[in-house]
Amino acid sequence: MPTPPELTDLPFAAHLTPPEGDLAPRGDYDCVLFEGAEFDEPNAAGARFLECAFSKVAMAGGKLQRARLRDVWMRDVRLTGTNVSESEWLDVTVLGCALAGAQLFGTELRRVTFSGCKLDSVNFRGARLHEVRFDGCVLRDADFADAQLTRCAFGGSQLARTDFSRARMEGTDLRNAELGIVIDAQSLRGAIISTGQLVALAPVLAETLGLTVADD
Repeated sequence: MPTPPELTDLPFAAHLTPPEGDLAPRGDYDCVLFEGAEFDEPNAAGARFLECAFSKVAMAGGKLQRARLRDVWMRDVRLTGTNVSESEWLDVTVLGCALAGAQLFGTELRRVTFSGCKLDSVNFRGARLHEVRFDGCVLRDADFADAQLTRCAFGGSQLARTDFSRARMEGTDLRNAELGIVIDAQSLRGAIISTGQLVALAPVLAETLGLTVADD
């Protein structure tokens, strides 16, 4: 897998400037570096972030729903209970970040990489994920119910009580992931798993399909 870029690797790094003022609804942020900031209940609903970077930023609560993020880089960012629902993410890199109770339902993520992140109780319900990678991440109680995952990957990630109920997958690679998942009869259609994972999932698949396994 390609090495995620650092801040100095970004093609727009030399053009980044500090923000002017606080986050604002429908704000327009172009080539802005948010660094070492703490936002308590911010309101940036409908904001647009183009070629921006976030480093060591913390957000507690707040509203970023329907925000648009394009060519955005994040490192060591904490989102706690933040509403980012129905937002649009395109070409976003998320490194070593922690998301707890964040709301991303109905969000569209395209060509997004999460690397070395912790996602606790993150709500991806009904989200549309295209070419999204979770590399070496921990997903605990994450909710992908009714989500659509197309050519996504979870390499080296740990999934604990991750809910894929009614999720639709197309070419999504679950190999090399630790699968502690909640599924229904349709959940893994279109997914790619290893032989070892198939064996490990056999009891869950049998229960989901209503099969009774008896050897006597």
